[in-house]
Amino acid sequence: MDEFDVVVLGSGAAGLMAALSAADAGAHVGVFEKASLIGGTTCLSSGVAWLPNNRYAREAGVADSREEALAYLGSLSRDMILPGMAEVFVDSVDELTTWLETRTPLGLSLVPGYPDYHPEHPGGKPAGGRSVEPRLFPFGRLGEWADRLVGHTRPMMVRETPIGGGTGFIAAEEQRRREDQRLEGLGRAMIGALLTGCLDHGIEPERGARAVELVREGDRVTGVRFDGGREVRARRGVVIATGGFEWDADLARDFLRGPMVYPATVPTNTGDGLRMAMKVGARLGNMREAWWVPVCVLPGQENYGEQAVYLVLRERTVPRSIMVNRKGVRFTNEAANYNALGGSFHQLDPASFDYVNQPCWLVYDAGHVAEYGGFQLPPGQAPEWAHRADSIPELAGKIGVDPDALTATVARWNDLVAQGRDADFGRGDSAYDGFVGDKRAYPGAASTLGPVDTAPFYAVELHISTLGTKGGPRTDIDGAVIDVDGNTIPGLYAAGNAMAGPTGMVYGGAGGTLGPALVFGYRAGRRAAVATGGRR
Repeated sequence: MDEFDVVVLGSGAAGLMAALSAADAGAHVGVFEKASLIGGTTCLSSGVAWLPNNRYAREAGVADSREEALAYLGSLSRDMILPGMAEVFVDSVDELTTWLETRTPLGLSLVPGYPDYHPEHPGGKPAGGRSVEPRLFPFGRLGEWADRLVGHTRPMMVRETPIGGGTGFIAAEEQRRREDQRLEGLGRAMIGALLTGCLDHGIEPERGARAVELVREGDRVTGVRFDGGREVRARRGVVIATGGFEWDADLARDFLRGPMVYPATVPTNTGDGLRMAMKVGARLGNMREAWWVPVCVLPGQENYGEQAVYLVLRERTVPRSIMVNRKGVRFTNEAANYNALGGSFHQLDPASFDYVNQPCWLVYDAGHVAEYGGFQLPPGQAPEWAHRADSIPELAGKIGVDPDALTATVARWNDLVAQGRDADFGRGDSAYDGFVGDKRAYPGAASTLGPVDTAPFYAVELHISTLGTKGGPRTDIDGAVIDVDGNTIPGLYAAGNAMAGPTGMVYGGAGGTLGPALVFGYRAGRRAAVATGGRR
């Protein structure tokens, strides 16, 4: 039987952080990944991490403090952040980043100007300072492992993309330099750097290894049983970092607060870690919550054997677009952050007992297409699969909404735009609203307000999806899993989307998923490495 001090299940940011942290503390570590590729949903992400009061902001002259960060999280918590979790998250940032810079290949840098997602709340940062991203990483350092990561080559940083404040284009000479040096950014850069650190410590993740059960001796978790019956012993601890449960229809139905379709994650996130933790008596928390995001489907395209989706961020934020529900009326601030929009999609009407804002349609015009393109297309092009019509009533007929209602909604919107303010839903009022909008007019409402008045008109159906669920076993501040009686389960830890989200329902800003994943992955690995183990 293979034996390790620490066994880590999962190879996303939380898992590799836990592995690298434990190894750096002297533990013999084994990493096991269910999929055939390394990196999980982190590789598909921007790689941005939300880390309040960080060193990179201070070096850039951005003011922040522990008190402001905690006030901000507290103002959004709605009593779902457990005492101590927010404090240890914020207080661990300096230790984490110092360790990353001095002991690992992962370097971070500030994404300039990226506002918090609720910047007008107490302690919020309208001018940014809390979102950081990995520096470009040379994939040549990975050797044969370079081709074993989820996703495809992305030689760009978030700050260079439209959602991060850039144009989405880099000079041809710089593009060639990055290609020649195999430099990558975003989520794959984060995983590439963490994986390199693990390889430097002699940790080679084992792929195609699906864990199905925790092995116990008495009340202590001492190992893992894999699909097929193989067992691996963990002398000091097992860290569950298997991601969320969004791809398991039964778990999603039983736990999530409302409908969710077309997850925007790797399809191996089927709740394996959740089931294993439940079997040993773990207390669960935050189960109703997910990292919500609106998406559209990309007809005829697949990702890893599942329907491909596109995250609809910029298209609903730039001018000349609105979102309407089945009745043909607006129902929210279209430019709000994607996670907060989940609440609008989950609005349940007590009379009809139905989710009144589903289906939802993004309606936009020829001016929008000419200026911004969208849905992976450049300015001047619209997707062939979008509904198209020469008038608003005709478009209403094509998407099944009342023509008079949609006509009135568009007219009302155009009047509000002419007045310079969305008096109905406040689109453009927040410093966040226009950040991914038209940068030529940012800051200001004009970066997101614009009439829908030029034929032809278009409509694309939006669905509420997720970047991962955020419920799982409750843990203490070091990732040790707590049982239903409030006691820690010896030898068991959790991190990332496999744990009860330490920030509750809060998505503080860009990187709100990966920030806690890095912090608590680091803490769980450190704790597991020094835990008193079973017999050797």
